[in-house]
Amino acid sequence: MDVGSHQGPQRRLFALRGAVQAEENSREAILSATEELMRTMIERNSLEADEMVSCIFTTTADLDAEFPAVAARQLGLDDVPLLCTREIPVPGSMERVIRVMLHFYAAADAKPVHVYVGATQALRADLNAAQ
Repeated sequence: MDVGSHQGPQRRLFALRGAVQAEENSREAILSATEELMRTMIERNSLEADEMVSCIFTTTADLDAEFPAVAARQLGLDDVPLLCTREIPVPGSMERVIRVMLHFYAAADAKPVHVYVGATQALRADLNAAQ
């Protein structure tokens, strides 16, 4: 993609953050929570798959029944590079959390809407007043 093209509006690369808490450590709960998070991020930011550059998922150590990336593939993000990794196990931190950082191109003046679903809103209370 030629981001400096004179044929359309100026575009730039953004990084979008989000998180959700799975109900339990099961394949179904991880896929359901990740799907809800990704659908909400895509909807609130009017994203198309071809605008997405990459997506990094992290999970807390207590989630190992499935890769969150499976849910993204099921949503049709087949051409977006996806990576799953572990979150740092900080004592006392929220359990069963799936986090995501999604990189995408949009108009240079776009205002990304970060998405923290349910209990994870407490992770970034500074962002959630607008949700």
